Amino acid sequence: MSSSWDCERHGPVHPLHVVARPASEALRKVSGSSGVPLWAPLPLLPGWTLTGLATAGDDRTGAKATVMALAGPSPLGGPADMLLIAEEPGVGLGARFAGLEEVDPGLTVVGQPDAKVEAAGHPTALWRSPSADDRAAFVGEAMGVWLWAVLWPPAAELVLLEHVVLHDLRNVAHETVDLPVGAPSPRLHAA
Repeated sequence: MSSSWDCERHGPVHPLHVVARPASEALRKVSGSSGVPLWAPLPLLPGWTLTGLATAGDDRTGAKATVMALAGPSPLGGPADMLLIAEEPGVGLGARFAGLEEVDPGLTVVGQPDAKVEAAGHPTALWRSPSADDRAAFVGEAMGVWLWAVLWPPAAELVLLEHVVLHDLRNVAHETVDLPVGAPSPRLHAA
């Protein structure tokens, strides 16, 4: 008998838990039980809303990965979706949402980064990752774990040209943060 979760293709995996109602209470619960950052762009970009939260892990070990889903206007017009994922190496959630078969990004970093954000007060480089054709994915390292940004449609990658400032909601300074909530994201269930 085993309490682990297994995938036929990848072996032992951390179970994915999608939060049913991503309101303020859920933000506090996820951030309070997570071993990795719960990244939130603060302030939110104009017109953007929180559309979902998810974690990978179990009650024994805590969250090994977090996902914040956001939606808003694409810089080129139309709607856009973005997932911000923090995960320990080997979890594979960011790669899953990017549409990859691998568990970790396996990047060969050459030259300048493709995007930059500020994460927990530090400039953070992001490099383009391979991804499925219908999205753009970027990955880097922040606070000792992978930081992924996965955006739909691919042109929504221009969002990262804005001055995006990510805050770790586990920080006590953010325990009262209240984000506007939009319609639930189908992206958390479609990967």
